[in-house]
Amino acid sequence: MAHALGAPGAPAILRNSDLDADAVRQARVDLAACFRMAARLGLHEGICNHLSAMVPGREDLFLVNPYGQAFAEITASSLLVCDFHGNVVAGQGTPEATAFYIHARLHMKHPRARAAFHTHMPNATALSMLEGPPLVWAGQTALKFYGRTAIDEDYNGLALDEAEGDRIAAAMGEADIVFMKNHGVMVVGPTIAEAWDDLYYLERACEVQRLALSTGRTLKPVAPELAQRTYAQMREGDRESARLHLESIKRILAREEPGYLA
Repeated sequence: MAHALGAPGAPAILRNSDLDADAVRQARVDLAACFRMAARLGLHEGICNHLSAMVPGREDLFLVNPYGQAFAEITASSLLVCDFHGNVVAGQGTPEATAFYIHARLHMKHPRARAAFHTHMPNATALSMLEGPPLVWAGQTALKFYGRTAIDEDYNGLALDEAEGDRIAAAMGEADIVFMKNHGVMVVGPTIAEAWDDLYYLERACEVQRLALSTGRTLKPVAPELAQRTYAQMREGDRESARLHLESIKRILAREEPGYLA
């Protein structure tokens, strides 16, 4: 299912200090922690899914996992730094082709997307395979995403060129979460912590909805006015909650999988 990336274009201009800053090291650690915890929770699929984040201080470079490594193998130093032309400017290996074409175009078209997490996590992907809206606003956890989702209805095979990356970026619009029909999901955020927090709770919301649907009984949606008010209540403390959530998984990993820091 995975494909190697083709020939790159003209490389980005890199200053010697750009990749040595403490903020870049922290971004590597944070992103590697997300990979490791996603693997623990079964949010990945083989070597085919990708998490990326813009390099702090740069608008043309992003961190992404190398082709061929499972989420459970990722370390802070194994993450690649790529530019928008397909060049690896730091790290060993290359990104998987769909990782490059989806993530590079998404980051380029949506500067607000400082982090972009694409997975085929089972519950969210299962709902993306159904007719109609994937999420029904019937559970409290789902209300975290009220008004923040888009649906890409036009599955078009693998993303192996810039045009397909651009099409997916256009489908996102101003949303933070895109359900990619017949495919999976994309979650974007202004920070790695916020993208992780949304990815985690999105799968939980989809899991409980799938369980509720499995009873064969009718779901009871929350009224739109209440859904909007509850979302606003949640959103007020989301950034700090997301930061603390990521810090908690880093503490767990530091005790149980300290190798991710390498």
